[in-house]
Amino acid sequence: MQTAAEEALRRCEIDISHIKYIIPHQANLRIIEAVGERLGARPEQLFVNVHKYGNTSAASVGIALDEAVGSGQIQPGDLILLVVFGAGLTWGAAVIEW
Repeated sequence: MQTAAEEALRRCEIDISHIKYIIPHQANLRIIEAVGERLGARPEQLFVNVHKYGNTSAASVGIALDEAVGSGQIQPGDLILLVVFGAGLTWGAAVIEW
């Protein structure tokens, strides 16, 4: 996930400081925190809800994004880094402007 996130940031020509929230695949807290640290993110940049729902597999980023928007934490113009991984060592990342 770190490599995918770094590549997305590189292609957008921005660094982690421009990102309001990182919404990672919600596999487990240890992985989420490790990716955040390796990216140089501040803890408050990580949106985490794995403690509420567990690992919801492919739906985890969509659920987290919906929760962040619905709670008002994401506002128009915010840059969000979405980063995922899955079975078979698949992975992907995207920077979106909300």
